[in-house]
Amino acid sequence: MLRLLLLCCCTLTAYAQADAQQAVNNTLDRFHQYAAEANGQAYFELMSDDMVYLGTDASERWSKSDFKAYALPYFNKGRGWLYTAQERHIILSADGTLAWFDELLNNEKYGVVRGSGVLSLTKDGWRLRQYNLAFPIPNALAGEFTARMKQHGQTP
Repeated sequence: MLRLLLLCCCTLTAYAQADAQQAVNNTLDRFHQYAAEANGQAYFELMSDDMVYLGTDASERWSKSDFKAYALPYFNKGRGWLYTAQERHIILSADGTLAWFDELLNNEKYGVVRGSGVLSLTKDGWRLRQYNLAFPIPNALAGEFTARMKQHGQTP
């Protein structure tokens, strides 16, 4: 009887984890979809109030309000940006209230980029707490690229 109870608990836990991972996956898909549609209201609703967005430039560390002030003028003109997920990995906390992720994305202008971050489960669903967009530079090019960054005045 104890074995059956343990098996049921493990099965329910596995289903709950799978459901949570799918919900996080859906939230991230909607995040990218809303940006592509220039739907600022829906896009920013997926962010917690204390969200931090780290852009590709070292100077880009945006609070939600600062990022909103930057992005809304573009969205209001119907100009968004499209990043399409090619691969995504999600890790859930033991209590199922936090999720860490990393994803490889494709963008027409930049090619392959990497997004990573943290989401938390709220009464309104999963909300982004941090998003980090980066250029994954091949190791074979890293020395040359970082040297150019130093010349530009930005140290890695």
